[in-house]
Amino acid sequence: MARILIIEDETAIAELEKDYLELSDFEVVLESDGSGGAARALDEDFDLIILDLMLPGMNGFDICKLIRETKNTPIIMVSAKSEDIDKIRGLGLGADDYMTKPFSPGELVARVKAHIERYQRLTASGIPTNDVIEIRGLKIDKTARRVYVNGEEKAFTTKEFDLLTFLAENPNHVFTKEEIFREIWEMESIGDIATVTVHIKKIREKIEDSSSKPQYIETIWGVGYRFKM
Repeated sequence: MARILIIEDETAIAELEKDYLELSDFEVVLESDGSGGAARALDEDFDLIILDLMLPGMNGFDICKLIRETKNTPIIMVSAKSEDIDKIRGLGLGADDYMTKPFSPGELVARVKAHIERYQRLTASGIPTNDVIEIRGLKIDKTARRVYVNGEEKAFTTKEFDLLTFLAENPNHVFTKEEIFREIWEMESIGDIATVTVHIKKIREKIEDSSSKPQYIETIWGVGYRFKM
C-alpha cells in the first residue's frame, strides 16, 4: 500500500483529500504544521507528498527545497495562488506538479496515481537520474550543466560552471588561486591569477544576494576561496 503525506493546515480540505485517497487504497498521513510536516517528510518514507503552499511554521517553497536536498519523492504542490510566478517557482524548486484550489478530489487522486506510477517505473527501470548538487537554494545540475538559484536558472559560461562545481564539490576546503587555476584551466598560473578573481566575481553576481556579503563562496584573505556549507 502506497503511503501519502498530506501537509495541509485547512482541516476540512485535508480530511476530504484523505478520505478520497483512502478509498483508492492509499495509506494517508496528515500534518497541519509546516515544520512538523517537513520533519516527517525527511524522517519517514512516503511514496508521494501533497504539499500546501501557505502553512504555519514553514511555507511550502521552503519545505519543497528542503526535501529535494535529500529525496526524489514525488511532490504535488497545492495552493489557492494561481499566479504563474508561484507555479514556476514551485516547479523550479523540484515540485512535480502544481494544483490550484479549488480542485476536484477525483482529479487529485488521478494525479497522485499517475505520479506514483511514473516514479515507480523510473526507479524500477534503472534510468539514471541527473547528478545534482543542492545547497541552500542553489542547484547545480552537473548532468545538464545548468545552475538554478531559488528556482531561477542562471546563465553560466563553461569555466564559470566548472569553477562553481569544483568548489561546491569540495565544501569548507580553502583553495589558493593557484590551485583553482591549475584545476580549472589545467595549466600553471603564471601571470593569470586575475582570471580566477574575475570568474569568482562573475559567479557571485549570479548566485549571491549580496556580492559583498557572500553566503556561498567566501574569500579567505591572503589564502584563497572556500565554498561554505
